[in-house]
Amino acid sequence: MSSSTSGRGLQPNVLSTFDTVVMAVAGSAPAYSLAATTTVLVGSVGLASPAALLYCAIPMLGIVLAFGRLGRIDVNAGAAYSWVGRTLHPFLGFLSGWALVVAATLFMVAGSLPAGQMTLGLFDASLAHNTVLATATGAGWFLLMLGVVLGGARLSARAQLAISGVELTILLGFSGGALIRVGEGGGAVPFDWSWLGFSHFDGVSGFAAGALIAAFYYWGWDVTSNLSEETRDSRRTAGLAALVGVGVVFALFVAFTVATDALLTGDEITHGQTGVLALLGERIWPGAGGRLMVLAAVLSTIATLETTLIQVTRSLFAMGRDRTMPGALGAVHRRWNTPWVAIVVVGAVALLLFVASNALGSVQDIMADALSAIGLQTTLYYGLAGLAAVVAYRRTLTRSVGSFLLGGVWPLLGSVFMFCVFGLSLTRLSTAAVTIGIGSLLAGIVPMLRYWRRGSPYYRPARLDAARAFEAGAGQPTSPTRPAGYTHAGHPTDF
Repeated sequence: MSSSTSGRGLQPNVLSTFDTVVMAVAGSAPAYSLAATTTVLVGSVGLASPAALLYCAIPMLGIVLAFGRLGRIDVNAGAAYSWVGRTLHPFLGFLSGWALVVAATLFMVAGSLPAGQMTLGLFDASLAHNTVLATATGAGWFLLMLGVVLGGARLSARAQLAISGVELTILLGFSGGALIRVGEGGGAVPFDWSWLGFSHFDGVSGFAAGALIAAFYYWGWDVTSNLSEETRDSRRTAGLAALVGVGVVFALFVAFTVATDALLTGDEITHGQTGVLALLGERIWPGAGGRLMVLAAVLSTIATLETTLIQVTRSLFAMGRDRTMPGALGAVHRRWNTPWVAIVVVGAVALLLFVASNALGSVQDIMADALSAIGLQTTLYYGLAGLAAVVAYRRTLTRSVGSFLLGGVWPLLGSVFMFCVFGLSLTRLSTAAVTIGIGSLLAGIVPMLRYWRRGSPYYRPARLDAARAFEAGAGQPTSPTRPAGYTHAGHPTDF
């Protein structure tokens, strides 16, 4: 019997609201982001680092609102790929999906090696410097998460609950301990509320530098939208879960960044590099704190490997289903209801890049530049999605003040912010990083034009219009007519 079924859809109503909130938090990888980026952020803007996270969160919430509103009128595993294509232009929609696929694949390569290094470091610090052993361990974690994602959304949710549950318990415990230490004034620098203002930024350029780094802390919460076809009451749940998830990681990011600024000296932060989280843990709880914080970072990395795999494989599934990429990518496993071909392809590509980037120094340098360019991919599709929400809801924005502010002004602010960060990245990244970032985006033009010429129905979309959808259902959203190829398992993907 064949393991896949053509035209078969993903399994609906598997995930609850709580499951998707956990996914949103795990997608932003709180402990991993803090371990990997805190030194860079503090080194760039100093005591203004908590403010950078705060003022980056405000426009990011506009993008969260945009995703939630778009998800109400188009439930699609491709998320921005579908929404942007049906509001702005199919070419821009395809590039949104392609940008996520490229960014997610590169991030999985970036996350696997640190997962291996930190795991080995829990047992023996010297083992973490063994490239071969760290590569093998990281690949082992990646393959384990690949198997979990292949096993279905229910298994993924249960694994995520166990992994992220331990991680968040550690982080919440240490954040409370850190704030107590800061309140007692036992750190290197006394806390001041001005850290959350603009006074510590070195002018506009300093603010821009902080925003550029802080924007990448939050990426990943939108996995809830890619899981929308498998979520109960997803038109409401996916957006709500993303909002709660971003709120949780924001609180953790600010708490730990304030603690870092207050409890550690500038030299300790500079020399701590990716070990700054362990150093902070040791300062909060001498003896066991450092090891526990490393454990949290390991779990966070593993958790975000899973959510990133979900994002990229669901996006490729939507593309395969729409025939904008090879149709085999839209095949769903008969037993597990997962896009197994997409999962196997992504796993093979990521493992090849992972092994190559750690086997050859020159390739590793290229990968470092490629990973630096991830921000170009993420800010592009976030910005386009924010703009798509304003366009899709344009005829409803004047119905109330709330609609105007939450549906128009805030998503538009988020979109403009993302495009500004995209532009700043072009000026601040290395030439190699920009070349790889833009080049990988342009590479998507090849499959886009190929399948456009083949007549994929994706390029003849039914326009996404919130007012028309609501009016057709007498106050409840309904389904506009879409070309053949936009349904799965006999159910339309939109109202």
